[in-house]
Amino acid sequence: MKQKIILASESSARKNLLQQAGVDFKCVAARIDEGAIKNSLQSEGAKPNEIVDTLAEYKALRVANNFPNDIVIGSDQILVCNNVILSKARTFDEAKKTLNLLKGKSHQLLSAAVIYENNKPVWRTVSRAQLFMRDFSDNYLDEYISTSNENILSSVGCYLLEDKGIGLFNRIQGDYFTILGFPLLEVLNFLRTREILKS
Repeated sequence: MKQKIILASESSARKNLLQQAGVDFKCVAARIDEGAIKNSLQSEGAKPNEIVDTLAEYKALRVANNFPNDIVIGSDQILVCNNVILSKARTFDEAKKTLNLLKGKSHQLLSAAVIYENNKPVWRTVSRAQLFMRDFSDNYLDEYISTSNENILSSVGCYLLEDKGIGLFNRIQGDYFTILGFPLLEVLNFLRTREILKS
């Protein structure tokens, strides 16, 4: 029986990226307590790349338990600023605080993917991007928040580069897909090497 590709996520950004790349897959949500896992790892002194990799693996493992014969892709992303890992804002007031914290500074986005096959991890990657947020005015920030919809709360940095969030930045270094939260090119390359996708 042909293996299916399962994305262990309901993230619309990751789903759209795989669809646009022509991958035939289905989404299955991975129910894990990201906050508890992240807090536990931080208390043990884990580095950001270890944390994002572990979160991606937990997602893949959780779904692979129900689809042991298929290819399961787990993915996660974290934002690090001044050696502090930020969490998603829950309200527009929290989003404003996050953006004021990031304003005028650089931060890193780390995106990880872990692939399970036959209920075992067979491949993993962590990619990084460096973003430099400009020192925008308070008026600009107020207008940005007031004219944004709740989609910005789905992004840990409270911005969507594919939307007007691009106006918050003056420089970006790194892969666009990493910034969107999914190391797409690396995942596609793995699927090609396994002849799951045509090369």
